[in-house]
Parts: sequence; C-alpha cells; structure tokens
Amino acid sequence: MIENLPDNKTLKSVRELAKGITYTEPLPTGWKPPWHIRRMSKKDCDLIQKQWHIIVDGEEIPPPVKNFKDMRFPDPILKMLKTKGIVQATPIQVQGLPVILSGRDMIGIAFTGSGKTLVFVLPMIMMAMQEEIMMPIVPGEGPFGLIICPSRELARQTYEVIEQFLLPLKEAGYPELRPLLFVATPGRLKDMLAKKKMNLDNCRYLSLDEADRLVDLGFEDDIREVFDHFKAQRQTLLFSATMPTKIQNFARSALVKPIIVNVGRAGAANLDVIQELEYVKQEAKIVYLLECLQKTPPRVLIFCENKADVDDIHEYHLLKGVEAVAIHGGKDQEEREYAISSFKAGKKDMLVATDVASKGLDFPDIQHVINYDMAAEIENYVHRIGRTGRCGKTGIAITFINKNQSDQL
Repeated sequence: MIENLPDNKTLKSVRELAKGITYTEPLPTGWKPPWHIRRMSKKDCDLIQKQWHIIVDGEEIPPPVKNFKDMRFPDPILKMLKTKGIVQATPIQVQGLPVILSGRDMIGIAFTGSGKTLVFVLPMIMMAMQEEIMMPIVPGEGPFGLIICPSRELARQTYEVIEQFLLPLKEAGYPELRPLLFVATPGRLKDMLAKKKMNLDNCRYLSLDEADRLVDLGFEDDIREVFDHFKAQRQTLLFSATMPTKIQNFARSALVKPIIVNVGRAGAANLDVIQELEYVKQEAKIVYLLECLQKTPPRVLIFCENKADVDDIHEYHLLKGVEAVAIHGGKDQEEREYAISSFKAGKKDMLVATDVASKGLDFPDIQHVINYDMAAEIENYVHRIGRTGRCGKTGIAITFINKNQSDQL
C-alpha cells in the first residue's frame, strides 16, 4: 500500500521540483582504491559482503575495503584511529566508506553503536581537504559540507569527533580545516540562509544523521527549503538505525543512483544487548528502580516518556544519595551540556532522560539501560536500548511494562 501512494513529498529542493531538474550521474571524486581491490572479482566482493552480513543494493557498487590503510586516508588520520582504539573497520565502514569516497549517494542502515559517524565524517574531511588544497576558501564562501542532526547533543558529539581528526592533520602540515558547530532547528537554519547570514553556494556534501527522526519530527518541508540554497548537485547521505520504507521512498526520489548499505536488519535491535521485560505496577516503578540498579556496576541510563517523570526520578535518587543528572527538552542548553558531559566523563552514575538522549549519543562503557516507560514507538525502543552494547561490548536493557502499554506494542 505504501509503495502505491503518490509520494509528493520528495527530498528535492523547491527549485529542483519547479524546474524539473534531475541529476542522472553521481558526483565524480578523485578517490580510487588500490589496484588489488579494483581488480577483485564480483564473487570475491559477494563473499566479503556475506561474511560481514552486509546487504548492498544499487548500480555499479564500489568494492568493500577491509582496512583503513587501503581506503587511502592520510597517516595522521590512521594514527588517530589507532589512538582511539579503532584498528578494525566495522561492517558499515567496510562498505560505506568506499561508497561515499567514490562520490556516490547512499542510504546507510546499521544498528546503533556500529561506527556510522566515521562513515560520513572521514569522507567529508577528505573532500574538504581536496577542495582546500585546490583553492583555499576565503571569508564569506560558506562550507563545503553540511551534517544535519536531530538534537543539539548529537550535533555537538559529531563536531567533537571531527575536531579530533583535524588537529593531527594540522600538526602534520596539512591545510587547516575549520569546522563549525551551528545549533539551530531546520527552520532557524532556513531563516539564516534566507537572510544571507551564511550560504551553501560551495556546499557539495550533505549528510542527514538519524534521517528518519528528522522526517518524523516533521522537518521535511524546512529541510527541502534548506536544500534550495545548494547551487549545484550535491552528494547526499542518509543514516539511521531504523529506516521505515516510507522514508526510503522519500529519500530515493532525490538521491542520484543511490546505494543502500544495510548491515543486519533495518530497524532490528542490536544483538549485543540482553533485553529483559519486567511487569511492574505504575505506583511501584520508582521503588523497583533502586532494585534494578543492583544488577550492574554504575553507570546507568534511565528513559522516561515525559519530563515530569524525569524530574521526579532525578530528585528521588538525589535524595537517596545517588550521583544523578537529568536531561529533557525543557532544560536549558547549559544544563543539558553539563548533564551529558559529566555523565560521559564518569563523574555521575545515573542519567535520567526523555528520548532526547536516545538518538545517536555515544556513552562509552554503559552496561545498563532501564526503560522506566516503554517507548511509544518501537523505533524509539531500538534507539534507546542501543545506548548500551556498543562497539562489540554487551549490555543489559530492562523495560518496565504494565497495563498502560498498548497490546500491539
């Protein structure tokens, strides 16, 4: 039924829709993998994809590359990856990086904690470096690449990852690349572009992180108007752990010969997370929480559906002497940043949050997630429990359920 619906809402800009502009060929880049990889037979490529559980769909798919050195990243980037303990590429990186480095449009679907951020960050650095070497940017020219995220915290986290790689490049004598963290709703971004406070005249690289969330939040019209400010063809990338068919169709309309890279099953939970369901009456939940905390050493992440519950649980545990912080949409930016950074640094043992913290945020070494309320949608549940069991580690996710949940869920 979904496929037969007339899909008027496409990811094209208003100008492209009005003028009937359609791009048929992907953007060319100067990147090529080493000769021995280019020479690989289709059978060998299929074997690697099967071995790494990668499902790829599209035309003229670049071959998978198993290590970062063969992806031809500069030495400072390779050393930084090693310093961060990233020696082996993950499945989404094995196939996703060659696709993006080749200039192709891509829809990337992989479970939470699988290293998606590096897949769109590293090629953007390479592309910006290439542009900067050919013709250095001058004030007022605007960015080469744009990454749009659904929350402030995820935007900051992505920005920090980019910064980590740019410092060693600069120290090694490469041209300086200047990243900018710009926190705004798509509506505000659209406003800034309309007022010419910034421009996308030079921008050729666009990545939507947690793309399904951006569309779910009803931002598609604003995002389409942001697209309007691109002056030429762009390379477009969409990433998420859950990618409903509706959004895949919505995306395909604007992507040029897109390649879909799917690791595991789209929308499936990470298999490194042990999922437990507990039937707990509504009035007994807050007391039972303390019991659940005994299951693993700190730190623990607790998710609630509404802000009032977040505040109640936060206050209750502070009174019990637990080092806790809380985050929800009603708190100001300073409080939110303090909560995230102190929890990430291990200074606090508990973070109580609404779904603001469920998308894309990377908390190292968290073994335990508790869903005080079951998520209203199953996609949100997948994102929430994906805060643990990251990068090959295992974790526990406990979910409280009772008569308040719908039978269907």
